[in-house]
Amino acid sequence: MTSETTFRITFVILLLALLAMRIYFMIKVRRSGGRLTPDDQAVEREGGRGVFFFRVVFFLVLISFLGMYIAGAEWFDAFSIPLPAWLRWSGFILGICAVMFWSWAQIHLDTQWSAQLQLIKNHRLVTTGPYARIRHPLYLGMMVWGVSVALLTANWIFIAVCVLAIAGVMWRVPKEEQMMLENFGDEYKAFIRNTGRFFPKI
Repeated sequence: MTSETTFRITFVILLLALLAMRIYFMIKVRRSGGRLTPDDQAVEREGGRGVFFFRVVFFLVLISFLGMYIAGAEWFDAFSIPLPAWLRWSGFILGICAVMFWSWAQIHLDTQWSAQLQLIKNHRLVTTGPYARIRHPLYLGMMVWGVSVALLTANWIFIAVCVLAIAGVMWRVPKEEQMMLENFGDEYKAFIRNTGRFFPKI
């Protein structure tokens, strides 16, 4: 039987893989002169300062939960779910696949990537790699990674975080697509016709 410590170490590996990928692309965007923080327009697109504040608080709470889980805080055990080991290991494999897919999407976005609802100067519509079939592969990778963490940790707290994150993505995507329509017009309309939002069109 796999110990909880082993699953925590595995979780750290999964987290470090994600952080390494994100930090690499953040540095790349910064070196190209891109903006990592939101401008006033991006804040408004997100729903205003209240929504932006909620996102910051949610992120800080998530970081604290991650730290407490890794440290083995005893009160976390009260929220544990008795999942079989094979299902928890499948969460790890799913997480690695999510990071690889997420990285593939980031490679094609390159320095045009932004964590905010904003575009860079001379922004072009990316339709290569996963974007040839899916409009939001980054969000798909993010949601799959969240599900993988919920399985690997077998904890109600991370299930709740995953549900909130997916709800946030569903709320944000229409705003992002509206921004793209305003900037790319007919080109983006054609892109919508040829792609699925999160999964390829059948």
